[in-house]
Amino acid sequence: MSIQKEWLDFLREQYPVGSRIKLREMGTDDPCPIRPGSMGTLQAIDDLGTFHVAWDDGRGLGLVIGQDSFSVSPPPLQTLKLYMPMTATCYDEEDPEEDITIDPHEAARYAPYIINALQSERRWIEDYGYNHNTEEVERGLMAYFNGPRSVDQKVQSYWFTAEVRDGRLWGVAECSVRGELAPLELQYLINNIGGQASDGMGEGFEQREIRVDGGLEIYAHLWQSEGWSIMPERDRFDPHFSEKLPDMCFTVLPEDGSLAYIVKGEGPQRAQDSSDKPEANRYLADNYNQERGLSAAQVRAMEGGCLHGWDSPAADPRTYGQAQGQPQQGGMTLA
Repeated sequence: MSIQKEWLDFLREQYPVGSRIKLREMGTDDPCPIRPGSMGTLQAIDDLGTFHVAWDDGRGLGLVIGQDSFSVSPPPLQTLKLYMPMTATCYDEEDPEEDITIDPHEAARYAPYIINALQSERRWIEDYGYNHNTEEVERGLMAYFNGPRSVDQKVQSYWFTAEVRDGRLWGVAECSVRGELAPLELQYLINNIGGQASDGMGEGFEQREIRVDGGLEIYAHLWQSEGWSIMPERDRFDPHFSEKLPDMCFTVLPEDGSLAYIVKGEGPQRAQDSSDKPEANRYLADNYNQERGLSAAQVRAMEGGCLHGWDSPAADPRTYGQAQGQPQQGGMTLA
């Protein structure tokens, strides 16, 4: 039995993966039905509208609206941390018009001061808000999200903070997320956070001095114009990340130069923000891939997977012999 796409999209939006299911009663004639009152976790809603559930007792029987009676509760909130390189600067005493970038290890010593300054920024927003917007109190910078409704529903809030990892300073976007973000949904969130780090809250924050040891005044920067990226914790600190296929990447289509994205295991899809100028699309693809911390080898492997199969050597970044961490840069198309 087929189901209308609009209804299917509604179900998936209202009941995201990770939702908790409580069975009232099964209406099918299954010889070994799930017991009433059983609990499980939603794994997927297929194209027929069947709710595939991983039951707490280990079984995996699906449910159908209209046949089975069950309730759905939202998935629990989880913290998603997205890490970005963070720098600190101070003024040159001999030339006040110039600033000096502080050594990364030295900057890490000032992390408690920077974290406190970011927390003060948060308290100010919660107390007064940039636009006296009460939504800011509950949702933080997510109050300014402008993107797909599915992302707006899953990501309840996010704020900036900082951490020291591997001896260096990192900016962190701490996101409260309900359910699991699909790769393209994560990209929309990354775009929003990048905008806040560069032109939104981050722009104002980096202009406010932070007084540290000995009366020194420093300035902390969530964004930089060169080599900036923002990555989930699992990818950022994985020493073998550049040898693996990423969840998604961007490219341009050879037939018309359109901007496209590739989700691992799938074919390319045209992106909504594609323009009619191939060179502009190439720039966007390179910029998005750099933001996600992808190497040229990873992008070529994703393109190779589309063309030659996801189990082929063409879908392995190691095939291309790129140095780890080398960013993706121009000129690559599916061919």
